[in-house]
Amino acid sequence: MVIEAVRPEIDAGKFAAKAVIGWPFEISADVFGDGHEVFAAAVLHRAEGQVNWTETRMQALKNDRWHADITFDELGRHTFKIIAWRDVWSTLRRDAAKKIAAGQDISVEIEEARLMITDTTANRTDAKALKVLEKALKSKAAAEVVMSDETDILMRRAGPRANACTYDHEIPVCVDRERAAFSAWYELFPRSTGEQGEHGTFRTTIDRLPYVKDLGFDVLYFPPIHPIGSTNRKGKNNSLTAAPDDVGSPYAIGSDAGGNSSVHPDLGTLDDFDALVAAAADHDLEVAMDIALNASPDHPWIAEHPDWFERRPDGTIKYAENPPKKYEDIVNFRYYLDDGTPNAPFWEAIRDMFLFWAGHGVLCFRVDNPHTKPFPFWEWIIAEVQAAHPGAIFLSEAFTRPKVMKRLAKVGFNQSYSYYTWRNDKTELTEYLTELTTEDCRHYMRPNFFVNTPDINPVFLQTSGRPGFRTRAILAASLAGNWGLYSGFELCEAAPLPGREEYLDSEKYELRHRDYDAPSHIKDDVRLINRVRREQPAMRDFTNLEFEVAHEDRVLSYSRHDSATGNFVFFHVLIDPFAPAEFSFEVPLWKFGLDDHASIEVEDLMNGNRFTWHGKYQTLHLDPESRPYAIWRLIAPGEPR
Repeated sequence: MVIEAVRPEIDAGKFAAKAVIGWPFEISADVFGDGHEVFAAAVLHRAEGQVNWTETRMQALKNDRWHADITFDELGRHTFKIIAWRDVWSTLRRDAAKKIAAGQDISVEIEEARLMITDTTANRTDAKALKVLEKALKSKAAAEVVMSDETDILMRRAGPRANACTYDHEIPVCVDRERAAFSAWYELFPRSTGEQGEHGTFRTTIDRLPYVKDLGFDVLYFPPIHPIGSTNRKGKNNSLTAAPDDVGSPYAIGSDAGGNSSVHPDLGTLDDFDALVAAAADHDLEVAMDIALNASPDHPWIAEHPDWFERRPDGTIKYAENPPKKYEDIVNFRYYLDDGTPNAPFWEAIRDMFLFWAGHGVLCFRVDNPHTKPFPFWEWIIAEVQAAHPGAIFLSEAFTRPKVMKRLAKVGFNQSYSYYTWRNDKTELTEYLTELTTEDCRHYMRPNFFVNTPDINPVFLQTSGRPGFRTRAILAASLAGNWGLYSGFELCEAAPLPGREEYLDSEKYELRHRDYDAPSHIKDDVRLINRVRREQPAMRDFTNLEFEVAHEDRVLSYSRHDSATGNFVFFHVLIDPFAPAEFSFEVPLWKFGLDDHASIEVEDLMNGNRFTWHGKYQTLHLDPESRPYAIWRLIAPGEPR
């Protein structure tokens, strides 16, 4: 027997594929052997630490391809393997059926079946059934017994497995909770939640929770909330000179008030933070923290652990750089010793820092610039934290080279920032989403489509006005399982530093007090798409995305289909924010087994009305100022309404 081309298998089993608890997880392989016998295959899987395997029979597809859908009911690390064998019983039954159809005698097959049963070892229940079957095969109705469905079910379960073999190694799978694959993130700075001119606190942030929940988000994400150093503190707009009242960058972590396991005194106490986490949970919101492995020159670890920091040949501490950028308010940690071994006490301290915040109710971590830290470091850290907290979610903020981004996903990051921010036209979006949803990376990399960040004010948003903000939000939330926005996006903030993809008067360096009811906001669009995501089952697994036909280069047409429920959501999005489009498109009737002239019922998910489309070809008008997108639910004949 041959077992090969197993999917999903990441780098020959070196890394784990990703699954979601309770979601179907498809496993497939090529399985075949010599000769004309009937073959069989099964998937065996178990959680790490378990002794017994759970078996699921695989089904044959075309060209010796086999597959099985399994579900995991426990978080954490699992393994699976594939077994295959010559199915002696099914071969006998197939050949007997051919003889019966040809009017030939099958007494030889009946005797072979009886001998097969005699030689079969089974559990107590099946052993009793086999004795009854053996007796029945001696009756005048033996032929009918051989060909009965009841006999087939018993023998497929208990019959012999000739030439049984197993794939040459077990394959790891990491099973996450649903929020790792399906989530909506809202980012805000707690320090900006106070009254005009006042520093916000964890308590004032509690007042913002109903707003975030009303928009439909389920993860509330904070940039670093730790003490900020004063040495080389940055002023407004990243100025090298800070005024006495400048609050500094939250990424310059550490002062005499503490380090990465402390909170900024101006935000409150740890008790206040705990109260915020609890209040968020009352609103069905989960708090996510930004873990930035940065240290200001005032970080207490510099004095306590001088060997945890990179130094120049003259012994002075090394500041962070990303040429031509310089971060004068940040110094670098030291991950490896001179002999190439891990700086183990430092690694353990960072692990303990993650565990500290997990102990305060935080299980979502957005990690700043993980691609500038060693891959083995993250592989170890994530495994350690998830061993203690299997529901922990790590989001990789790595706008870096494709293979580096994917490697971080392989070593354990549950979600990944993506290139969506810079994919704007129809070709770019189609090519990128096709890669993410159909290539091997779909088994281990879950993109999180953030539309903006405090660091990135995309050129498209700077120039497109309100229509561009509407379409970018709809695209992000409907193309990916995970999406997010940074506060102010819903108000269409886009004022840039001249010639830069950065915000003027960046909140990274000063407090921002917003009027969240300012005219020309897009809060209704955000509420709508988050509601569609919650209510439509097809929106959960982003790998079900398929592009459809719209005869207009400025319009992206795509669908999401959940095979378990039949839910089918159909989108048209006008990508051009400057001019309307009138175009024809194709209704994918063939996906419902309907011909090109059939009719199908449609629900407009934006307005709630229902109507019928007659035929494959339809037309639509989209206007960037009034209706830049359309969201439909196609209702299959016979589907519950």
